Amino acid sequence: MTISMEMNRRSLLKRSAGAMALAMGGGTHFLSSSAAYAQASLASQELRTVGLSVTVQERILADFKKASGVGSTSGTAATFPDAQTRILSGSKDYDVWETIGERLPSVVMTDNAEPIETSALKNWSNIRDIFTKADPKFDPKAQIVGQIWTDENQTSLWMVPTVFNFDSIGYNPEVLSDEEANSWTAIFDSKYKGKSGLNTDPLTAFGQAVMAMNTLGLSDVKNPGNPTAAEMDEAAKFLISKKKEGQFRALWGDFGELVNFLASGEIVVCDAWQPAVMAVKAQGKACKYAIPKEGYRGWSIGNTMLKGTPNKEAVIAYSDYWLSGEPGITVSEQGYYSPTTNIKDVMAPEKYAFWYEGKPWVGAAERGIKEGDLRDGGSLETRAANVAYWHQWPDEYDHLIQKWDEFLSA
Repeated sequence: MTISMEMNRRSLLKRSAGAMALAMGGGTHFLSSSAAYAQASLASQELRTVGLSVTVQERILADFKKASGVGSTSGTAATFPDAQTRILSGSKDYDVWETIGERLPSVVMTDNAEPIETSALKNWSNIRDIFTKADPKFDPKAQIVGQIWTDENQTSLWMVPTVFNFDSIGYNPEVLSDEEANSWTAIFDSKYKGKSGLNTDPLTAFGQAVMAMNTLGLSDVKNPGNPTAAEMDEAAKFLISKKKEGQFRALWGDFGELVNFLASGEIVVCDAWQPAVMAVKAQGKACKYAIPKEGYRGWSIGNTMLKGTPNKEAVIAYSDYWLSGEPGITVSEQGYYSPTTNIKDVMAPEKYAFWYEGKPWVGAAERGIKEGDLRDGGSLETRAANVAYWHQWPDEYDHLIQKWDEFLSA
């Protein structure tokens, strides 16, 4: 363990007592093996999960309960900083945190997580290569494959991936041209002062600021996901100056909040989740997802078993259900990707072709998508080849949080 990681661990333990300030910021594959779960031990267990509303969905929990025979399910929606604070503050209300890869160290370093063995996951065999093979462009820890495993032999996981995507900029094409929007600098362009939005998660906001600064010639940071303390200082100055100039209409953290801002026209450009852009289009409002010249931000959400849970079998079954393919339909038709190729076996071929292969939409119009439309950014393969960086836990995490607090207070 590096010195900076040890300092992070101590700081997180110290913060766990009162870290509320951080809060500012059934498919065929599964059913074929459901007999393994439909047993008395699982029927007597419950599944209590916390995470973004992206994955903590009543529909998915209800389907999982029906397919698995688990006694009960409950889900709590919370931002990553908020959920992290609750867990590090000692909450025993949850069995699983549906977290994001870069926040794994917060629970691993503080001994709040338990590994899940791949041998316990019946549907693991069809996981995508992105989760098992390192991309030589990035250091191992600077990509998802270097974050989720407990061991080099890849026998157990700190996080079972359930959803992943490549994030970009959402914008109103009636206000911004594609050329203007296809750069992370658009969020900080004074032309859109007072109508720009920024994510309230500091691990997201800083990386975007760094990419914009690189393009503007204000910095030359090699890995926007892991800047040095000095580079964070410069990014904080940049963010604070933009805030004082009135650049940001709002800091957003919730899916519905983001959709409302974009649909109302209060925000015309911001960092965004592609499903939020799709939701705005479904309302008949103009909205597009940029193809940033600097590249996308890569991330993956997954299930982390919280230490001490009395419902281990339920957590494992829930994680395996996510890999069955069926839950992947729900999130794929919002604009995310499933980490397992099982999705292709259960999703309608024409839908899979649109969402994953970059092919034109076929059939009746649906949620703002019309015959012949293409997914913004193209196929999964095309988008995956244009990743600027993967989110990661920064070596100077404590310093970043300090600088983020300064930004919030400015």
